Amino acid sequence: MISLFMTFSDATGERRVQPDEVTAVAELVGPIAGMTEALLFTPLDQSVDHPYKADGSGPVFALQLRFPDLFACEAAMDSGSILAGLAAGAGLAGLSGLDVTHQVMVTRAFPVDVAGHPAGTTTPCSYLVHYPGPAEDMNAWNLHYLEHHPAIMRTFPDVRQIEIYTRIDWVDRLPSRRVEHMQRNKLVFDSPEALAHALASDVIKRMRADFVKFPPFAGGNKHFPMLTRVVKARG
Repeated sequence: MISLFMTFSDATGERRVQPDEVTAVAELVGPIAGMTEALLFTPLDQSVDHPYKADGSGPVFALQLRFPDLFACEAAMDSGSILAGLAAGAGLAGLSGLDVTHQVMVTRAFPVDVAGHPAGTTTPCSYLVHYPGPAEDMNAWNLHYLEHHPAIMRTFPDVRQIEIYTRIDWVDRLPSRRVEHMQRNKLVFDSPEALAHALASDVIKRMRADFVKFPPFAGGNKHFPMLTRVVKARG
């Protein structure tokens, strides 16, 4: 599985994407040929207590589009495509003028004890993490991280999904800026409260204990809690 990430950021921290514009994006991306699912991320209206609040409020808006293979993803990023228009903010005032970046990555899914949200869940929340890099030895980094960290993540209370994304070469004609973070992660919970509860648990101590064992890397990391809207493909 391949994931395309598009991130819309505002240096002033004052911009907000309105709910009707999120709905408009959902309508735009649903028919993209070859896409299997889209996830739309928006900042939380409420403050969530988590260990990395100093990382800031995060992007104004973000997308994760899933594709079954790289070729389907690349086809969706041609000039004149829906994604090219979206990256340029065409027709969506709330996205115009923002700093837009994109990256294509391999999706690595890991097991959780209970997958999916219970009936009645209305505010699923994702904890988005990225490591800009670089690592001194990417193979050593990936080997350690993939073999150790997901097993600890699985012990977070009520975590519904664990995914880790690693780098890949790709081609596109999008007008937005390409980035090449060495890794991204996503943990999904039923609500902002569930996320806050998990990150206040003792599991975070085990995460930090493993963190100090990571192979050498630069660039630090960033953590952002985001409300998550799932859009099924209609193409």
